Amino acid sequence: MISTTPSSFVASDFPAICGNEELIQRAVQDDAPVFLNSNLNSNNLKLEEITSAFACALHMHQPTIPAGANGALICNLQHMFEHQGEGDNHNAGVFAWCYSRMGDFISQLVAQGSNPRIMLDYSGNLLWGLQQMQRHDILDNLKRITCDLQYQPYVEWLGTMWSHAVIPSTPIPDIKLHIQAWQSHFASIFGIDVLKRVKGFSPPEMHLPNHPDTLYEYIKALKECGYRWLMVQEHSVERFDGSGLTQDQKYLPNRLVAMNSKGESISITALIKTQGSDTKLVAQMQPYHEAKGRGKQQLGNVSIPSLVTQIADGENGGVMMNEFPRDYPLVWDQLKNNGRGTAGVVGLNGTEYLEMIEAAGVSPLDYPTIQAVQQHKVWQKVEQIGDRQNLNAAMVEHAITELKASDHQFHMDGASWTNSMSWVNGYENVLEPMNQLSAKFHEKYDPLVAQDPSITKRSDYQQALLYNLLVQTSCFRYWGQGTWTDYARELYRKGEQSY
Repeated sequence: MISTTPSSFVASDFPAICGNEELIQRAVQDDAPVFLNSNLNSNNLKLEEITSAFACALHMHQPTIPAGANGALICNLQHMFEHQGEGDNHNAGVFAWCYSRMGDFISQLVAQGSNPRIMLDYSGNLLWGLQQMQRHDILDNLKRITCDLQYQPYVEWLGTMWSHAVIPSTPIPDIKLHIQAWQSHFASIFGIDVLKRVKGFSPPEMHLPNHPDTLYEYIKALKECGYRWLMVQEHSVERFDGSGLTQDQKYLPNRLVAMNSKGESISITALIKTQGSDTKLVAQMQPYHEAKGRGKQQLGNVSIPSLVTQIADGENGGVMMNEFPRDYPLVWDQLKNNGRGTAGVVGLNGTEYLEMIEAAGVSPLDYPTIQAVQQHKVWQKVEQIGDRQNLNAAMVEHAITELKASDHQFHMDGASWTNSMSWVNGYENVLEPMNQLSAKFHEKYDPLVAQDPSITKRSDYQQALLYNLLVQTSCFRYWGQGTWTDYARELYRKGEQSY
């Protein structure tokens, strides 16, 4: 049972990724303000005093791999500690510090009278790995700035896919399972009341699906799981005419619209992560410096500050290890020493920003509308083929097939933080087993769960779900063929044995 307070976790065979679906669902549908909650005194800024703002997020992840004793599941961070002489594994200690240090930075800055902000995105794999390693020092540091009321104005957690799966190539029935698994796991560590505050979503690899049906189901799952907004990469979206976002539009909330092959439409608020060298930009706090050159914009009948949004890996590369600890505190010291901001520039978190502008009278319907990149080509082709009013799956697939044959730049693989690699091409030896394991999971357990939802508490269900999600981890494709694809095949073999 998930308590309302953070737990002191004892490592077990399975992470707490299922078994409390009804409780989690009730909690995430809580629509109370997060940062404008007067009972918590959660917001300490005034919108009318803000000219522009910046929002920074840190993404943290380590995969689960079958590399422990006798092929046991362990965190890659543990493997790094145990094999210091391989590759950059000597950085294991620094990585562990990176996962913990925001607890120190935030508490120190607040004690000094600064007004910092940070958004945190930790994969379920990493959270479980820290539990497996009994790194209570790291988890307790995170709990302090997450659960203590005095730090709630400063820190926002973002939800994500539990096992760092890239959404476009994740089997559609598993998208919601990943989202729910992360929520369940997060609540088991930090408490159900803290989960109620998690309203923004950070997709692994900033990967946005552009197939109409996949995107529709993705946004539908997010909204059903209580999320209000999604972070998207600038070049993964387009305006409805196929053009890129305007210069000003990138610094406003947008309304991401998805229509499926049945003609059903759904939308969610999107904050735009602008292009650039992710780790370098956040390490050197470039969003703050960029915000100094931005101003207010008109949205509907309200003048609102522009928001510069960035996310980066919280530990990768020398800049995050060495420059971020130097530059992050400096920004907040500068803002403190210049009153509430430098010419009206402040740091904000995503949900905080949206709540402030909507409290001032902005409606989400005022947000500029966008869609996933290349979808305009699909809908143009559909109109050439037949009557869009009688839209169906066959028409959409026909349009996609024709476009793939005639346009070498067209694809339905989605778009991520980089377009220099594919998460699909050349990985059939991972994707085929992944899809097979997913099909077996749903064939066996979907009817059982429909008959008795408490099935999700059973250890056989937990084990099958765990392997199903683990095989889908993006790292098994990111690092190319070899050891990492072997890990995926071993996870598939272990998962298949559970049936």
